[in-house]
Amino acid sequence: MSSWIEHFREFYPMMKAGELKEYLEGIPVTELSDNWRFLTDDEADIIFKNLSPEKKRDLIVELPDSEQERIIHSLSAQNKKELFKEMEPDDLVDIVQTVSHEVRNAVWESLSERAKKETLFLLRFEEDDAAGLMTPRYLAIRASINVKQAIQFIRKSCEEVEFLYNIYVLDNLQRLIGIVSIKDILAAADEVKISEIMDKKFTAVRETTDQEEVAKILEANDLISVPVVDQNNLLLGDITFDDVIDVIREEQTEDMYKMGAIAGAADNYTDISIWGMVKKRVPWLIMLLLVGTITTNVLKHYEHIIMGAAFLFIFMPVITETGGNTGSQASTLIIRGLATGDIYFKEIWSIMFKELLIGLIMGVLTGCVLIARSMLLPPGICLNEAIAVGASLVFVVVLSNLIGTLAPMIIHKLGFDPAVMSGPLMATVIDVAGLSIYFETASFFLGI
Repeated sequence: MSSWIEHFREFYPMMKAGELKEYLEGIPVTELSDNWRFLTDDEADIIFKNLSPEKKRDLIVELPDSEQERIIHSLSAQNKKELFKEMEPDDLVDIVQTVSHEVRNAVWESLSERAKKETLFLLRFEEDDAAGLMTPRYLAIRASINVKQAIQFIRKSCEEVEFLYNIYVLDNLQRLIGIVSIKDILAAADEVKISEIMDKKFTAVRETTDQEEVAKILEANDLISVPVVDQNNLLLGDITFDDVIDVIREEQTEDMYKMGAIAGAADNYTDISIWGMVKKRVPWLIMLLLVGTITTNVLKHYEHIIMGAAFLFIFMPVITETGGNTGSQASTLIIRGLATGDIYFKEIWSIMFKELLIGLIMGVLTGCVLIARSMLLPPGICLNEAIAVGASLVFVVVLSNLIGTLAPMIIHKLGFDPAVMSGPLMATVIDVAGLSIYFETASFFLGI
């Protein structure tokens, strides 16, 4: 818990209204949102009502859905209007989509006519598409005006936009034909036409482009913002880097969930109830449990080998863990490469050959270590038994590395998310395959 909460609790009874507002103004929004859960409802209400309008708007969008709803419900009609008056349309839509029907009606009644039109416009689009991220508030000009006229327009209209860097140039049909930066406008002479300084080779995204793809486009092209257009190149809105940062964080969290075999959206841990967490985790656990029971069938099949060489049972965990770790390493590298565009499916054969050599080298090294360890340290098995175990590990590492490489690439090629394959499911598959190789190899070397 942050020290500002302790200070607030200690000195609030002695503070006048103006002093409290001044004290809260010095606390960053990130500090407020990160520690909001440690406040009681009464403390949260007092703090929120004494924040500046700008901080209220910045804070409300950072709070959990349940807390957003509670605070909005506690506000008077006038305070609701003040809160939503200057809120960005994309943030407003997020709130409208998450609160309950009762609170949604209260929010709607508090909106201006302009905000209602913008909200209805944005609600037409899917939340995870580019149009679901964009704001319809942007500055656009005609190519025929000069720099002096453009500057006058910018001065008059800049307060209406969230972020001002690029100015979009439209034709008479509202189609995007160019982009010009504020820097280029300020650097040009007053009489220069916008058509002479605008960039006609620009990057734009369609309204149906997935939000993760939008993030990749901004990163690949070093953009601060990107326009959203429809199939006729009509300008719909603008996506800025701050919205994309949220997307990157959300997508990374979802990938981590999938790698850990956790279903559902990337919600904050503290926002999820006990039952909600159980629903996220138990479906995959049950599926992996059932898949994992195949291991018992493998052990049953090789029971005669285990009975003939009991020491093999001792080294089973080493074989399965090393195989699982090898597969996870490979899949992590491949999934990252696929996500960044560093790896493509057409390179599969060269990648497989490379990983085959890598797996072979790693297998020989780890196999030699296991041979030495099993002979010199308890249980101190003999040379031929150690070679059987070490050789088994070589084959398991090679196979695990190939599975960890190949599976994500095939899953990605089929249009599914490869992150699902890199977690416990990958380990379970490798366990079953690895044990089969282990016992077959041991049987060959020991003549059982």
